[in-house]
Amino acid sequence: MYGLLQPLVTQLKRTLKRETRHFTPARIALLPIALALSACSTVSLDTPATPGVTAASESVQLQTLRTITSQQDRLYRIAAPLLVSNAPLCRGNARNLIGFSAKNKYSFSEDYVAAAETLGFTEQLQVTGVLNNSGAARAGIKRGDILATVEGQAMPAGPNAERQAAGILAPMVGKRTSIKLGLTRAGTNVNVTVPLTLACGFGIDLGNADNVNAYADGRRVLVTRGMLNFVRNDGELAFVLAKELAHNALGHPSQQKMNATVGGIIDNLTRVTPDATALSGSGGVRATPQELDAAADKLALYMLARAGYSIDGAAAFWQRLATQYPASVPNAYTAIHPSTAYRVDAINKTSADIKGKLAAKKPLMP
Repeated sequence: MYGLLQPLVTQLKRTLKRETRHFTPARIALLPIALALSACSTVSLDTPATPGVTAASESVQLQTLRTITSQQDRLYRIAAPLLVSNAPLCRGNARNLIGFSAKNKYSFSEDYVAAAETLGFTEQLQVTGVLNNSGAARAGIKRGDILATVEGQAMPAGPNAERQAAGILAPMVGKRTSIKLGLTRAGTNVNVTVPLTLACGFGIDLGNADNVNAYADGRRVLVTRGMLNFVRNDGELAFVLAKELAHNALGHPSQQKMNATVGGIIDNLTRVTPDATALSGSGGVRATPQELDAAADKLALYMLARAGYSIDGAAAFWQRLATQYPASVPNAYTAIHPSTAYRVDAINKTSADIKGKLAAKKPLMP
């Protein structure tokens, strides 16, 4: 998956060093923030089995693939307005994006290729999601479009298509204001010009773990399955995402020298079956000082308001989380963010400031 955010040559280098061909259903994005396959939820499990794969194993794979992509889709959908609306607040982390994601059958680990084929994936990269209000959406790119060319150059296919496509797009996105794409749609060739969109250049990952937590390593945000199950609605999920995006934008992982530690946790949790032993205790993550936590809450509220999310209920959400999962619960959010009372005071003050600016029609800047 590629093309949504950051051409990120640096990200590519890091990824290539860290992985040779390590894609899993939980981590199918090569470049950050991708829109997952919500269309997977419409695929029937009664689809005939792929030769060489037992019906039982394929059924489990399809179910796993559907569940993970559905959860990812929710994450990306809620994160999209936060990323697109807050480039000015992301300081040096704003990047151009094209505004769509793409995969082929090799975007998944080897055990899931057959299931991906059942879901309609082939050797070619196809659009799996289009970011609302992005250049891709304005250009009319649609889910299911096959990527044929970029600026007249043939798009790669096969096992390394994502990396190769990212390598082609990276320098283009960094230097242009728009990109010309050739698509194949239902057998017909379609040419589009996609204007690029400036957005916060942070990746969004799903964590395959039931601990109720979220992490930020300076360039990525991860929300666990447990946290997704804990939040009561999309607004509460937006609170969580905005808080971790704010930690990244403010450089808190670097200030605490936690980039590598938290990055390792994110790498682990994006696997289908994470190493549970690595999650013992706090996982090596130091508790965030209350001043940094409150600063992240303040910026997060501005991000939420600028993205059109309600800021009402933020304080109550964090209080409920701390009550149900106090600091004594290992691997829970409050264990590494223990200063709830201090943060709630800051949240209430910032909420009042934001509402005052909205009433006075002043710019929403911290």
